[in-house]
Amino acid sequence: MISDLHIHTVFSCDSKTTMAEYCEEAIHQGVKYLCFTDHVDYNQNDYGYGFYKPQAYFEEFNRIQDKYSDKITILSGIEFSEPHVYQKEFEELSKLPYDFILGSIHYWIDDLFASQMVAKGITLEEAFEKYWIEVNKAVTCGGFDSLAHMDFPKRYYKDSLWNEDVICDIFKVMVKNNISLEINTSSLRKGLSETMPNRELLRIYEMVAGRNVTIGSDSHSTNELAKGYSEAIEMLTPALVNGFYKNRNFTTFY
Repeated sequence: MISDLHIHTVFSCDSKTTMAEYCEEAIHQGVKYLCFTDHVDYNQNDYGYGFYKPQAYFEEFNRIQDKYSDKITILSGIEFSEPHVYQKEFEELSKLPYDFILGSIHYWIDDLFASQMVAKGITLEEAFEKYWIEVNKAVTCGGFDSLAHMDFPKRYYKDSLWNEDVICDIFKVMVKNNISLEINTSSLRKGLSETMPNRELLRIYEMVAGRNVTIGSDSHSTNELAKGYSEAIEMLTPALVNGFYKNRNFTTFY
């Protein structure tokens, strides 16, 4: 069953696509599961700071769910950036009835976004060394369901750098805290030949008893919906399970 558990709508500052438009496209494509994971950013340097309005989001989500629930399973969600940094805000927002919460890291050196780091000449080595530290802090803090685009700097540096021991430590914490690993396919649309993470990182995840993955296109428009899903599914071994957290309880859907 085709799923897409990382989708941005008009409730994100960087998308103009409505929930209804996504639903119509998903039905057309045969997508069975959608999760609207709009951006929540508390970093004041982000142009989306203060943009997300949960009440408006849920009003529209409930309306759309009533309209389309007989045709497609629709889930409520958010992508919360740096949950370990904004713990109070994260705890308050996570009390709302979200089905699924993505945790991500977008800012980690001098309050810069990854593209800004590249522009300022911050090296690949420094960017990744400090990025993995922040990822470890985030998963240790926990409270979210899946780690989004694990090797995120790769999208902008067009390369990645990691130490297996460091990655093992991160994955072990994720397993302990019941945090799934997202296979984010957006890199395939941005000039890269591999997903985030790639096969090698998935191998390490499986090696430390990681089993649960989610798949997300990170789409911001209907023409990106579910793109790369077949490539992501092809990467899964029999030990890895594609599923989602429904009201904080893991449920598989194939």
